[in-house]
Amino acid sequence: MATGPTHAMSGLAAWAAVTALADTHLIGQLSPRTWVVGATLASGAALLPDIDHPKSTVASTFGALSRGASALLSGTSGFLYRLTRTKRDSDREGTHRGFTHTVVFAILAGLVTTAIVQSSSGAAVGVLMFAFAGLAVRGIMHTWCPRRDALLIAGASLLLTVACWAWAGDQPTDAAAFGVAVMLGCVAHFLGDAITEQGCPMLWPIPLEGKTWYPVAPPKAMRMRTGGKVEMVLVGPAMTVIAVVLGSVVLYRVGAAPWIATLDLPPEVMRWLAPRA
Repeated sequence: MATGPTHAMSGLAAWAAVTALADTHLIGQLSPRTWVVGATLASGAALLPDIDHPKSTVASTFGALSRGASALLSGTSGFLYRLTRTKRDSDREGTHRGFTHTVVFAILAGLVTTAIVQSSSGAAVGVLMFAFAGLAVRGIMHTWCPRRDALLIAGASLLLTVACWAWAGDQPTDAAAFGVAVMLGCVAHFLGDAITEQGCPMLWPIPLEGKTWYPVAPPKAMRMRTGGKVEMVLVGPAMTVIAVVLGSVVLYRVGAAPWIATLDLPPEVMRWLAPRA
């Protein structure tokens, strides 16, 4: 897997890119609150797939609660792997990089997110943001002590959630956009894992070369080592730059970053920054 910071930034970059390129007929018309909450969900969802590993730092995000969820998902993943593997699939337990690393899981996570927001009161959005902010903080601050910092993670997540609500006031939210954000975050995680040495079985259960858990990956020469120089010097910083630049573009378009108009930017750039028709 890629490191936590790279995963989190890739999720944010994916959300920023999609919303920056979307026109007003898709998800281009977002309130500032919707975009910020979506950014938080996408960043956290980019860590979510690794919750199938009980020893991962993500699994300890909220202490016993997240460890229990991790154990459940790990067991479910292993069961599905054993149930659907073919003779060509590797002889492994399948508890990690299994079901939670598939597009099926990403779609389900997005649909569940949308359903929760649509069928619940506004408090559901705050709860979701708190939970996914915790995953994002855990991913970015992955060097914190993984066994004793659940309260610190929870406190940081609560502060982020409260700050967003205080800033956004009663701005509307978009349940479907939140589902898309979660899907994008998960897919960003899959792609990040796919370019590492092990690959990612994201296309399960589609059989490829006789394998239902085919590890999608580029040629070995193009894969990176987790935490290696390519990730730390190239991939991670690139994701961060994309997230910051395109995120600023979208916030400007939704009226949350008017200061961008004061910058001495070329007319061509300002025309591109204008809301898309």
